[in-house]
Amino acid sequence: MTDKREMSDLNILKTELYTDQDWMLYALSLADKAEAVGEIPVGAVLVKDNKIVGEGWNLSILKHNACSHAEVIAIGAAGKTLQNYRLIDCTLYVTLEPCPMCAGALVHARIKRLVYGASDYKTGAAGSVFNLVRHEQLNHQIEVKSGLYAEQCATKISDFFKRRRKEKKALKKAT
Repeated sequence: MTDKREMSDLNILKTELYTDQDWMLYALSLADKAEAVGEIPVGAVLVKDNKIVGEGWNLSILKHNACSHAEVIAIGAAGKTLQNYRLIDCTLYVTLEPCPMCAGALVHARIKRLVYGASDYKTGAAGSVFNLVRHEQLNHQIEVKSGLYAEQCATKISDFFKRRRKEKKALKKAT
């Protein structure tokens, strides 16, 4: 029989294998960070070999920068972590389908897989409106899995905008 110390050592050595669902739930928690600071609730996490190499959440409003999307922030962090702008064999988990800017960044970074939650029927560039990540004329195509926790991801964003419209209406009424 092993004592408690040996069991603890075994648990430390055990490598947890996370699933797409686990990583998307983590991306949803990052979206909560965006929402907590008044940003559109989108979260993204970049994973390589079952480890986080970069993460981000929307910060466009706070940073006054249209390029501060969750995906771009995660790509920048991963590049620093891996010391390479090419993020070979990485998977990006993001709560909302990437826009054309983010899709282009994913292609340039050579992301292997993209897993996203909610589709974006206005600006989505991974299959909904455009399909930049799979465009055959580009030098890299990305494997795509869509719709993971789609309802939770979409609800988070639509609830944010409903609340925002209500707040703007109340402010307008008060002035």
